[in-house]
Amino acid sequence: MPDTAPRQAIISLIRKAQLMKWAFWIFASLYALAMTLFLISLFGWFGQDQDPLSAVFLLPLGLPWNIIADKIGLTGFAFTAMAPAINAGILYWLWKR
Repeated sequence: MPDTAPRQAIISLIRKAQLMKWAFWIFASLYALAMTLFLISLFGWFGQDQDPLSAVFLLPLGLPWNIIADKIGLTGFAFTAMAPAINAGILYWLWKR
């Protein structure tokens, strides 16, 4: 009877890699959508009223880095917009490792 433990381990790793791939692409899509909505609303493109509060969609994607940045005094658009990129980088690293 052949040992199926190594085969099961390989299948498990493949499934985890596929899950991380999906997680990364879904997160990256949500990030791109939130950034697009923010830019459209900030600059008033397509006849949209200017509303800088549209960055609210970026905030949950950037947690916990937004909270950490606020505690150490890093505020402003640049960090709010780039905080989700840190999470995307972590997801990408988990996918490719």
